[in-house]
Amino acid sequence: MIWHQLATLTGSYSLALRGLGMTVILSALSLIIGTMLGFALGIARAEGGRILSSSIDVWVDLIRGTPFLVQVFIVFFILPEVGIELDAFSAGVISLSNMAACFICEIVRAGVAAVPRSQAEAAATLGLRRWQRMRLVVIPQAMRLILPPLVGQYVLLIKDSSVVSVIGLTDLTRIGWLVVQRVPNGLLVFALIGLGYFLVCYPLILLARRLERRMRAQ
Repeated sequence: MIWHQLATLTGSYSLALRGLGMTVILSALSLIIGTMLGFALGIARAEGGRILSSSIDVWVDLIRGTPFLVQVFIVFFILPEVGIELDAFSAGVISLSNMAACFICEIVRAGVAAVPRSQAEAAATLGLRRWQRMRLVVIPQAMRLILPPLVGQYVLLIKDSSVVSVIGLTDLTRIGWLVVQRVPNGLLVFALIGLGYFLVCYPLILLARRLERRMRAQ
């Protein structure tokens, strides 16, 4: 019986690879967009005016304080009611990128805040402008604190990408649901699906550990 199930799974090999490819593409694109937005929001929150910082606070707290599944439903089902039509892939990228940006914003803000203010003041005495001080002095020092949790956040985002399967995107989790309809042993199917996510995430886990060790050694 188990061999028949494995044979059925082997027959779905190309389908599983397609799902894995979709997960990788979705996660990679969302990580790139989320990282850029997260750094912009984090720096603006740390160095912006009170109104700008407060506005970012409200949005970040709202996203961090609500279930990601609800956010996906809002993007995919609610936005079309106001005239914004999105396919499943676009809705998944927007939802994941927004969530990643909000969490990365907090990581960046904390890293920037940890840099002694005297560093920026010393750079100001050299005639550097505000954004030059941030780019050349503050951010390079903050990156030592930002990188380990940032990589950890990447791992969480890849795992959270499985949620978008509920809107019909054929990612790895969605493929698992399709295959389990052919194979009665759901435990076997989703054990293999979990292994697929592990293979994608494990290099990032190792990288995060290495960065943490390097930071402690400095």
